[in-house]
Amino acid sequence: MLRKLGRGSRAVIGRLVRAPRKGSVVVIEFSDGMHEYVTTPVKRVLRLAGREVFYIETVNSRYRLEVRSQDLAMDGTMGAG
Repeated sequence: MLRKLGRGSRAVIGRLVRAPRKGSVVVIEFSDGMHEYVTTPVKRVLRLAGREVFYIETVNSRYRLEVRSQDLAMDGTMGAG
């Protein structure tokens, strides 16, 4: 689940396609397989220790990303950017 931080934001729920990594975009694919949510390029990634919760700062927004299932596992390389 990806949620933009701030007032009136709603959650984006789907399959994480790309790991949050500095310089790349975060892509969430919706269950219909035809649509996706794409962020602007990532500036920073912060992961909460021992949890699958990430705070992501992009060029123009901030997000909280919660990975709820291991089958959504990203390619392993997480770190602060």
